[in-house]
Amino acid sequence: YYARVWLPDAVEAWKPAELTKDYTPGDRALCLQLEDGTNLEHKIDPQTNSLPPLRNPDILVGENDLTALSYLHEPAVLHNLKVRFVESKIIYTYCGIVLVAINPYESIPIYDHDIINAYSGQNMGDMDPHIFAVAEEAYKQMARSRNQSIIVSGESGAGKTVSAKYAMRYFATVSGSSSEANVEERVLASSPIMEAIGNAKTTRNDNSSRFGKYIEIGFDKNYHIIGANMRTYLLEKSRVVFQATEERNYHIFYQLCASSHLPEFKPLQLGNADDFHCTNQGGSPVIEGVDDAKEMCSTRKAFSLLGINETYQMDLFQILAALLHLGNVEVEERSADSSTILPDNTHLTVFCELMGVAYQDMSHWLCHRKLKTATETYVKPLSKVHAINARDALAKHIYAKLFSWIVDHINEALRSAVKQHSFIGVLDIYGFETFHINSFEQFCINYANEKLQQQFNMHVFKLEQEEYMKEDIPWTLIDFYDNHPCINLIEAKMGVLDLLDEECKMPKGSDDTWAQKLYNTFLKKSDLFDKPRMSNKAFIILHFADKVEYQCEGFLEKNKDTVNEEQITVLKLSKFDLLLELFSDEEKPAGSLTSRSKMTRPVQAQRDHKKTVGTQFRNSLHLLMETLNGTTPHYVRCIKPNDLKSPFMMDPMRAVQQLRACGVLETIRISAAGFPSRWTYQEFFNRYRVLMKLKDILSDRKQTCRNVLEKWVQDQDKYQFGKSKIFFRAGQVAYLEKLRSDKLKKACVRIQKTIRCWLTRKRYLRMRQAAITIQKNTRGYQARCLVAFLRRTRAAVIIQRNQRMLVARRRYQQQRSASITMQRLLRAYQARQTYRKLLYEHKVLTIQRWVRGWLARRRCRRSLRAVVYLQSCVRRMAARRELRKLRVEARSVEHFKKLNVGMENKIMQLQRKVDEQHKENRELSERLRTVERSRAAESERLGGEVERLRVAEEESRVKADGVPSLLEQLSFLRQELETTREEKEAIREEARTYRVDTEKVVSELNENNRSLITEKDDMNQLIQEQRQQISKAQAKVGMQLESDIREERDHYQSLLSEYTRLKERHADLKEEMTISVITNKPGRRRTDSNHSSNESEGTPSSESAEGRNSSVKTHSSTRILLKLQRRVTELEQDKQTLQRHLDKREEAQQDQVKNAEKQRTAGRAELDLEALKRQELESENKRLKTNLAELRQSLTSTSSPGPGSAPYNVLLEQLNSSNEELEVRKEEVLLLRSHMVRQEVLKHNKVGGSSPKRYPNSLCTESLILTSVILSTPDYHKLNEDGELWLAYDGLKETNSLLVSQLQVQDRRHEEELEELREEVLRVREENRQQQQFLSQSLLLPQEARIEASLHHEITRLTSDNLVGTSQGCYSTSILQDLMEQQEKQDKMIRKLKKQLKVYVKRVEEYEAGGQMERVAPGPEPRSPVGITRKERDFQGMLEYRRGDESKLLKSLVLKPRGVAVNFLPGLPAYILFMCLRHADYSNDDQRVSVLLNSTINSIKGVIKRRGDDFETVSFWLANTCRFLHCLKQYSGEEAFVKNNTPRQNEHCLCNFDLSEYRQVLSDLAIQNYQQLVRCMEEALQPMIVPGMLEHENFQGVLGSKPTGLRKRTSSCPGEAVYTVDSILQQLSLFHATLIQHDVDPELIKQVCVQQFYIICSVTLNNLLLRKDMCSWSKGLQIRYNVWQLEEWLEEKGLPDCGAKEMLEPLIQAAQLLQVKKKTDEDAQALCTMCSALTTLQIVKVLTLYTPVIEFEERVSISFIRTIQALLKGRVESPLLLMDTKKIFSVTFPFTHSPLALETIQIPSSLNLGFLTRV
Repeated sequence: YYARVWLPDAVEAWKPAELTKDYTPGDRALCLQLEDGTNLEHKIDPQTNSLPPLRNPDILVGENDLTALSYLHEPAVLHNLKVRFVESKIIYTYCGIVLVAINPYESIPIYDHDIINAYSGQNMGDMDPHIFAVAEEAYKQMARSRNQSIIVSGESGAGKTVSAKYAMRYFATVSGSSSEANVEERVLASSPIMEAIGNAKTTRNDNSSRFGKYIEIGFDKNYHIIGANMRTYLLEKSRVVFQATEERNYHIFYQLCASSHLPEFKPLQLGNADDFHCTNQGGSPVIEGVDDAKEMCSTRKAFSLLGINETYQMDLFQILAALLHLGNVEVEERSADSSTILPDNTHLTVFCELMGVAYQDMSHWLCHRKLKTATETYVKPLSKVHAINARDALAKHIYAKLFSWIVDHINEALRSAVKQHSFIGVLDIYGFETFHINSFEQFCINYANEKLQQQFNMHVFKLEQEEYMKEDIPWTLIDFYDNHPCINLIEAKMGVLDLLDEECKMPKGSDDTWAQKLYNTFLKKSDLFDKPRMSNKAFIILHFADKVEYQCEGFLEKNKDTVNEEQITVLKLSKFDLLLELFSDEEKPAGSLTSRSKMTRPVQAQRDHKKTVGTQFRNSLHLLMETLNGTTPHYVRCIKPNDLKSPFMMDPMRAVQQLRACGVLETIRISAAGFPSRWTYQEFFNRYRVLMKLKDILSDRKQTCRNVLEKWVQDQDKYQFGKSKIFFRAGQVAYLEKLRSDKLKKACVRIQKTIRCWLTRKRYLRMRQAAITIQKNTRGYQARCLVAFLRRTRAAVIIQRNQRMLVARRRYQQQRSASITMQRLLRAYQARQTYRKLLYEHKVLTIQRWVRGWLARRRCRRSLRAVVYLQSCVRRMAARRELRKLRVEARSVEHFKKLNVGMENKIMQLQRKVDEQHKENRELSERLRTVERSRAAESERLGGEVERLRVAEEESRVKADGVPSLLEQLSFLRQELETTREEKEAIREEARTYRVDTEKVVSELNENNRSLITEKDDMNQLIQEQRQQISKAQAKVGMQLESDIREERDHYQSLLSEYTRLKERHADLKEEMTISVITNKPGRRRTDSNHSSNESEGTPSSESAEGRNSSVKTHSSTRILLKLQRRVTELEQDKQTLQRHLDKREEAQQDQVKNAEKQRTAGRAELDLEALKRQELESENKRLKTNLAELRQSLTSTSSPGPGSAPYNVLLEQLNSSNEELEVRKEEVLLLRSHMVRQEVLKHNKVGGSSPKRYPNSLCTESLILTSVILSTPDYHKLNEDGELWLAYDGLKETNSLLVSQLQVQDRRHEEELEELREEVLRVREENRQQQQFLSQSLLLPQEARIEASLHHEITRLTSDNLVGTSQGCYSTSILQDLMEQQEKQDKMIRKLKKQLKVYVKRVEEYEAGGQMERVAPGPEPRSPVGITRKERDFQGMLEYRRGDESKLLKSLVLKPRGVAVNFLPGLPAYILFMCLRHADYSNDDQRVSVLLNSTINSIKGVIKRRGDDFETVSFWLANTCRFLHCLKQYSGEEAFVKNNTPRQNEHCLCNFDLSEYRQVLSDLAIQNYQQLVRCMEEALQPMIVPGMLEHENFQGVLGSKPTGLRKRTSSCPGEAVYTVDSILQQLSLFHATLIQHDVDPELIKQVCVQQFYIICSVTLNNLLLRKDMCSWSKGLQIRYNVWQLEEWLEEKGLPDCGAKEMLEPLIQAAQLLQVKKKTDEDAQALCTMCSALTTLQIVKVLTLYTPVIEFEERVSISFIRTIQALLKGRVESPLLLMDTKKIFSVTFPFTHSPLALETIQIPSSLNLGFLTRV
């Protein structure tokens, strides 16, 4: 292989090339080949003979630390940064003590809280480079030694502000605040304010800081944040009045303009940013992706958080708005030397109103200035240019004052009253700048960078010296660049700054004269100063980074920073309080200004005493350097990769320029001058063990490494041996890597040779064996063929025989079957013939009978018609004769009298009929009473009319001459009769046509019915589909609710743990306060209750005091939980009550529906009765109508007066009114008939079995029934009389429309139910989000307020859950639950009564027995003594104790798990406590029960608090707490828990008290114990996991780690244990054995194992994702081996199915990801399928970090990673990169029945429980 080198390039800075020909000393050129295949010759300089820099091996490319590179030079650094940034998307890289940060120009997820937690507590070299690692190192060193500083530098747009912000966020998150004021939040809140008033958009950065700041974050003795202080440097005031193209003013101005629509900003009279001169010069008022209105809200919130109230905020905004208006003030030119402002200038008016100054004064002094001489004062007008400059100077001055005021108030808000113990300073300062035009600002910036670079060089040199001295390496002076001459050129006496100040004091000083002074002073005296060739107004300074040409124009003005004093005087006369406060320090002398104050100070009344800007900046810079020199600095160099702001794209030339400017290359040069590569002896041995033989390996690792190096490296100067490390010169690690690679290649060749030989021999043996097998099989095949031939011959004979026999038999069977078939067919034919004959005869007889009957009936009908015809003829003849007689009689007066007599009779009959009808109408319903009254009135009127007719008859007798007129009227009526007959015929014809039309309508209705039927079917199908969808949605909601329940359980347990933690902290603070009180007041000895209880644990004499304390503490911690439980019980009872109310309402609704059905049925019967009555009334009305018509005809036919007479007119009028009334009644009858039709439809529905509930839309059924009713009518004309059919049809249409609307309403109801379900799901999610938000907010509250808030929130949540659960419950389920609850309560009550009855019976028997003994008189004393033996009482499993012995009992039972407790029965303390509780329950002493339970709970809590770090103690009390809880359940008497009890155990159930609330309290206590157990396991496993799972290598030598740089991993100390995976397994075995020993429930042990394996997986995977050196193929092999050992441990312990293996799935997939092939698209598909437990971020992160350890591996290409991202784009997963290592799974305690009988438990005497009595 030929060497690979770097060649300089004008575009790419450096290009890689490879030698194509060996180089020999003396050659003048190198033969090279570029990567694109181009061949070229590189000329070698004959004077220097410098060769191109060598390239590093590929396995060293992409290292975390640049100092780990074997060849340290500029192209190697640039290439390593480019590979990490562009290919691996890694923005951080170490370069010795410097962290290089490259701006990615996009948001990357590496700053979340999980990342902060991952870096917290880690050593700087253990994790990948990160700003958090630097912050953690500074925090730890501050705690160990001294104050720290983090220096963040870089040019604009490099990301300095963001890096400083993340560093401060890390300190705020890790340290927290020691007080309740949340100082860390206020420190972070200062960032948005400073960004608003000090940051602006530039061409290089959208959020560029236009000032420098140094923030000191103060810490107390416990290293909690107590406050902060900020110092600012060199604000760019000129940006207030001028912005270049594509730039903006400070953000606060645009935020004000974007919020101008708000009501509070209306008085400021703002508008769009384009309307103001101060904000529209850049032409880019909007930043893409930034909402200025939202940013304004954030700024205002930050102001409020820092204590700046709304009044001050509005005053600030008022001044800022006034500056915007001031920029719009237009100055008019009056003459060449004078100017003016128009009197009605709107913007100046607004400015004066906002600032509270006089318009005339301000407009005058904007255009004039005052000149003072020794004797007089002159007012001189200003030209337009000078007036505009004066206006801009005033705006800049006001903004600088406002900026200083805000900084001072921020420092005041961040200042703490507590004494500061230490601090960490974060310096966010501008980097080295060089532009096309460089002015005073760039000069100051570069001056500051020169000072910082000097400090940086000295610090790096010092670290190198300390490292060499610590390792006893011979020290040689390293030559490094010293920029002290450049600094002297600027700040020394008579330097650039001094000359600038001197020129500012000159009366006629100018930029040109100052430039000449510079030329005269430094031009030929300093090598660092130069003059441009083509300019006399510029100068050049050679800085450490580059040459910079400065333009002298504007230096003096910016250095003096002058402003018109008269303008300041006008502002001081304002009534605006904040403005007066800004200028209140104008009267202070200049000597009172401290260096901590702002750089830009106002003009003093005496200019001789005013410090220039350069002087102030130099003084503050000296103070900053003093501060930094007093701290340990940490350096962060920010690099801007390109000027296009493109994400992850690097411009090599820009990067090289910044690397030179920020000092990174200087660090590399200093390191390369010495021994840059450093290895510990163990690391060197592990890596290069391949170069050693077995005999070379000694027990002394140092001597072994020495022997190897002396063997392979001949030059002794190339390395040095220190105490713990080996130091190498540059390039030696690459040489060793080449030796190692060559050795591995030779070994590979030998392995390949051996394997190929083995494979060839194996193939030959396989072929030989195959040949033998083929021969064997061939011969066997031939033998089998012969046997098969013989068998076939024999089989053929047998087949022929059987075939012939089969043919013969088949022929016989066919003949026999044919004969039988013929016989059958013949007999069937004969039978059918006989049958047909009989049937024919029968039909003939039937036809004859019917024909004869028809003929007889026809004859009868003919005879009948003939008879009827004869009768009609005879009657006609008789009628004609009678008619002739009547005509004769009509001419006589007697006939008229008879006619009147007949009329009177008819009227009397009609009167009687009306009276009868009136009587019948009284019996009708209320609806027809009005009809009866009208008919009675009509009858009365008819009676009066009859009387009048009688009078008229008398008169008609007198007036006989009126008879002819009556005859004429009669003839006229006959003519009308003929016309009415013709009309009747026409009406009949119309009826026929109408009938036809009606039939058409009926057919159309039938068609509509059919279409409606199809629609109904479609709707039913749609309803079924909706029901299925609803069922699916309900199933989904059910699953969601289950998941929500699990989340709620997790959230409840996390709240419980948080409550426990807060409670413990509260107790600790209380103890600290007590101790502090005791310490402060030694004369008054005051002990706290908690302190006394803790002290009394070891003192026997204080047992009674402890009992009292425990009884007092009973009501402290347990009372709250009991109140909560009672509240929950009350809420549950309320829930049940509400459920019962809902059930009752549902039952009432059902009863109402049933009653409605009954009423509807009764209504139908009533309607039928009413229909009959209506028909009778209708027929009666028709009869009355005919009678009236006959009456009218008779009246007209008589010889009464003519129509013109008064009686006749009155009679006609009465008759017409009667007819109108009859028409009204007819319409009412029609309406009733249509109502009857609807009732008939409902009746048919009921008969058909359809109900409204079952068929929501009975549209088709009603239409069909109505059609059948219409068709069943025999006479359409009769049915349609007076338009009744059309009315019925209209009613049908209304019914159909009503049903359609009902169907639509039902559809809407279904949609509303679906929406309600969706809203319910959203509500549950919102509740979860609110719970999380509440938790995050509650952590910000004080301790007591936090506890109260958490309790109040929990009660509120439970109440809402109960109410929601009540509203969503199912009625049938709730009824069943109520019944079951009532039954259970009754059973409980019966059992309790039975137990009490037994107890009372026993007491009565004992009392009676005692009484009998007392009644027996004592007899004479026996002569010989008789022995009395006591009967052994049956032990009831109870322990009796005296009141007040609870403290003694608990003191004896609070055992150490080791020693005595190990040999006892598992769970013995729980059994003893429960037996004591049983006696208290048996005695019906509620106070004793309460004291015992509360004391037990508090004692267990005390033990866990004191010895919470001991796993055995916590596991012991976790087991006993669970056993005590199971005993309370087992002996509670509840059916769910007593079903496995023995009869004897059921007798031991509690009889008097319900302890369900205490069960919940004990369950919470068990949860707390379990969480403490998890913390103990985590503390024990945490230091073992990373070394054992990742760092320890079981296969050393070949899989050795790569070379590391200065930030290498911290090796173990000599006395420190080295952890392996066996250490983890031993610890897990110890945990498991302890749990088994304490008889922990098996289900709980499984949950503990799941938690253990989750901790191992999460910690291992998180470290893998944050360590580039761990992402390799060999490390994947190591991880899989370690995981296999963990799985084997599970199999060994009998826990393969506990769910712990699933916890390791992400780690297993990550290891597989490191080992699988990663090249093609098929590999990507397989990889995506395989990594189901990893998120997309984790997969991409592992692929990005994948690093080859040996040369045979390859990096993952960017295209492959993009393919993976495209395939995983649709995944729904967590956005977090790391797993939550602090996550504790929710625990459940399933009930475990104990077969142990209480009466068999024996109490050991060693427990000292002699005061307990067995009962």
